[in-house]
Amino acid sequence: MIRDKKPVRHKSPIVVDLDGPDGNAFVLLGMASKWARQLSLDWPTIREDAMSKDYDHLLKTLDKHFGKYVIFERSKREDM
Repeated sequence: MIRDKKPVRHKSPIVVDLDGPDGNAFVLLGMASKWARQLSLDWPTIREDAMSKDYDHLLKTLDKHFGKYVIFERSKREDM
């Protein structure tokens, strides 16, 4: 079947499942590198900040720079 294109109202944000393989810190850094390149952001500075502390800091840093375009999703944490 061939049909006419439907207009796209807006792009859906990217959703990253932190509970799966995409939640691995190295995978996240790889994705963030690509996003930074696409957005013309200073990746070395972002990477240095993201890697300066623990995993939660990594997530906060990536959310700060890419949260407008990406949703980081994980199961509810019991320790919170």
